[in-house]
Amino acid sequence: MTNQGQIPVIVVGAAGKMGKEVIKAVSQAQDMSLMGAIDKNSEIQGKDAGELAGLSEPLEVPITNQLEPMLGYIAGERQMSPGVMVDFTHPDSVYNNVRSAIAYGIRPVVGTTGLSPEQSQDLADFAEKASTGCLIIPNFSIGMVLLQQAAIAASQYFDNVEIIELHHNQKADAPSGTAIQTAQMLAEMGKTFNQPLVEETEKISGARGSQAEEGIRIHSIRLPGLIAHQEVIFGASGQIYTLRHDTSDRSCYMPGVLLAIRKVLQLKSLVYGLEKIL
Repeated sequence: MTNQGQIPVIVVGAAGKMGKEVIKAVSQAQDMSLMGAIDKNSEIQGKDAGELAGLSEPLEVPITNQLEPMLGYIAGERQMSPGVMVDFTHPDSVYNNVRSAIAYGIRPVVGTTGLSPEQSQDLADFAEKASTGCLIIPNFSIGMVLLQQAAIAASQYFDNVEIIELHHNQKADAPSGTAIQTAQMLAEMGKTFNQPLVEETEKISGARGSQAEEGIRIHSIRLPGLIAHQEVIFGASGQIYTLRHDTSDRSCYMPGVLLAIRKVLQLKSLVYGLEKIL
């Protein structure tokens, strides 16, 4: 049970690698209380969320696959602070999860990528109509935000750039949401990159990667042993400027996740990107 003033939090995708990290972080935050842990895996139903996350003591929060009843329970507990749902699930389920949370007045914090532009716009319209805060964060790392800001600065002086993103081979979507966001941020600078000097031919389809806005290429790599990595490579006559961010442990995302949980309570609409709340 949450104490007065604590933020009740539901973690969806609780058995995933990021979900377990969020459970640990929320359980250790003095201003938060883990109220629900949702996961579709039938083999872990009823198990304690704390034990599943590797904590030394149980949290007395059982894993369940019943999201809507939990959302309804949190929404009905008027003595508690407004609830927050943290979603690290799968592109196939995140849209319905977020829409359900907004319908119950629960504030979503979304780390799952893969939403289509149409889905994102629909959720933005729904959140604004409901005056309910929602955060969609492609990457919770402060270091990645700094990389993107450095890339924006560099783009004023370089006309050629490509992005390489590298992730573990269990990531379902490609390119990553972070790479897409980085390309969008560069495209907003109002210039077209990578003006062609020759007529290119791909001997194997996709060899040159995917083409995002304003001529920016994104290349995706999926291998076991990786976690999450990104390079932004600028080129000009006689020089290469490379920006790279490497993740060695998923705990690096948790300060951003906890910040988002606190900040989303102050919002009345959907906000995209960690940099908007720093």
